[in-house]
Amino acid sequence: MPGRRATRAQRKRHEDAAGWLLRNREAGQPAAEQAAFRAWLDEAPENRRTYEVAEQLMGEARTAIASDPALADFEVKPSSATKPVLGMLLALAATGTLFIALDGPMRLRADAMSGTGEMPVFMLADGSTVQLNASSAVAYDYTTGRRTVRLLRGQAYFEVARDPTRVFTVEAGTTRVTALGTAFDVRLGDAETDVTVTHNAVQIAFEGAEQAPLRVTRGEQAVYDHSTGTKEIRPSDGVTALAWQRGQLVVDNAPLSHVVEEMNRHFPGRIVIANGELARRRVSGTLMISDTNAVLVYLEYALRVTTNRIGPLIVIR
Repeated sequence: MPGRRATRAQRKRHEDAAGWLLRNREAGQPAAEQAAFRAWLDEAPENRRTYEVAEQLMGEARTAIASDPALADFEVKPSSATKPVLGMLLALAATGTLFIALDGPMRLRADAMSGTGEMPVFMLADGSTVQLNASSAVAYDYTTGRRTVRLLRGQAYFEVARDPTRVFTVEAGTTRVTALGTAFDVRLGDAETDVTVTHNAVQIAFEGAEQAPLRVTRGEQAVYDHSTGTKEIRPSDGVTALAWQRGQLVVDNAPLSHVVEEMNRHFPGRIVIANGELARRRVSGTLMISDTNAVLVYLEYALRVTTNRIGPLIVIR
């Protein structure tokens, strides 16, 4: 949910504290690094207080894991059916536990977050509004000459208030979106970043790219592929692109991995795909993505897959 606004210095301190917290959990930490940590603590009283908050957040995560029977008592008994994926499931259980614990650093970096299944709307200091998709996070930094929002995770829809003296920019990974009197949607996915314009236009630049920025107008969507660096502008229906605001996902020949990524925003555990070939299978349709059971039933029917539930995990095979 929306939190207090952090200054650039505070956010840097939060990130430093999170980094030290993780490094201090490693065995055999060098003496020089221990000394550097103590020097950082003594550098400013705020450093020590922020580190104590980070420790508290990590402790709360461990307590939550210990109190959840599905996580604390997770155990798999091998059988002929489960042996092929047993190692993967045990690894995923550990990864899921680690994911829960490491969300503490995200909470330190973000000014606003949404939980599983939450899609809050809030107003920024300049009157612009933001709606977060589930499991998303942003940080914002306003100065006298610029309004900058960083999409740290997930997806967000922006309606930008007019201010001729300050540009409005959204940073999502290596993608930088500048509003030109605009309403637009940004999705920072595992494989790609999507920018969909529903009003007026935006200008999109990419870190390290030599070519001129892209101009994307109403009814268009820009797609940036993280692995290949390719960029594409294609027509987009705003109603379809913003279906997530109604708890829906509209896909046309999308990989199963994309569908599962969106399902995980609304699922309190973790949904995984057993292998890469299955992850590349294609799906089309309008899915009530906020209803995990309904989507699983559809996938079982459409792709002839099976789903296995083990504690907080769902494995699609």
